Amino acid sequence: MKVAVLMGGTSAERDVSLATGREIAKALRAQAYQVVAIDAAGGRLIPLAGSAGRSVSGIGTEPPNQGELVRLESDSLVRRLEDVPELGDTDVVFVALHGGAGEDGRVQALLDLVGIPYTGSGPLGSALAMDKLVSKDLFLAAGIPTPPWLVGPVTESQVEQALGGFPVVVKPSHEGSTVGVSVVRDPADLGAAIEGASRFQGPVLVERFVPGRELAVGVLGDEALPIVEIRPKHEIYDYECKYTKGMSEYEVPAPIDDTLTKKVQELAVRAHRVLRLSAYSRVDFRLDEDGAPWCFEANSLPGMTATSLLPKAARAVGVSFEELCDRIVRLALEKGHSIGTRPGGQG
Repeated sequence: MKVAVLMGGTSAERDVSLATGREIAKALRAQAYQVVAIDAAGGRLIPLAGSAGRSVSGIGTEPPNQGELVRLESDSLVRRLEDVPELGDTDVVFVALHGGAGEDGRVQALLDLVGIPYTGSGPLGSALAMDKLVSKDLFLAAGIPTPPWLVGPVTESQVEQALGGFPVVVKPSHEGSTVGVSVVRDPADLGAAIEGASRFQGPVLVERFVPGRELAVGVLGDEALPIVEIRPKHEIYDYECKYTKGMSEYEVPAPIDDTLTKKVQELAVRAHRVLRLSAYSRVDFRLDEDGAPWCFEANSLPGMTATSLLPKAARAVGVSFEELCDRIVRLALEKGHSIGTRPGGQG
């Protein structure tokens, strides 16, 4: 079976995506899949030969330079999908993109149009999960607790009245990997934080800060995996803590009682469903000081690097990284995302 791993792209999470994609490609090759790796920034092939046993992280402590991303965007695969002949006889595209067109539904819609099955969620679920403002509205409608928020720009007095004061979390509403996120404790810093977040995609979200324990719940198929507790070295699980070895500690299953475990897992599956996600996802929570869970967001294409949370949760139930990648491919074939008939093949 031929699998094209689509990685890289032009979002602020490009480096994370390249690391994810290389890990996935190696895992699939180890299971005798025929694998081709494609950079979504222009459809360039990424060589895989000789990568076995080599560190593939390649993720710095900060996101890529914005100028470089703008340059890559001019040659984006979204603009020229038809110019990638390697996709012509592909059985499945493993979407290993994070952020931007790869995670907001645009790539998924293009793959639907050309009739190529792909991993992960479809266009609607991808778009809903990528938009944190829409996600939070849907969480509230589904009875999933999420911290109160405002849409920036906002004033100090609005924060005091609507969110109960500082600290608050300021973040872009259409980014992942904690890109552009900051915790604001001093009201005087609010304007600079909003300005910084506004440089990234989507409106700025100003959210009540919830002190407490970081939890992540992977959903595979339609079932919750064991909960991962994250203990970052920083105040929040930021970009550096996510992708730098030694900057976070993890425990899976999380050391919380069975009743609370089931509650958080049920909320994760509910979030997965209300956002119309499929195949797999990761839902992020914090437990406040009273032990109440608060849902922040769901990730339709969670990271699959050496430090990523979904693989850690899968290993806790005996599913190796290779088996996880294989299962995701098979879920794509079972789901049959393709909405058309491929030339010379079956729809």
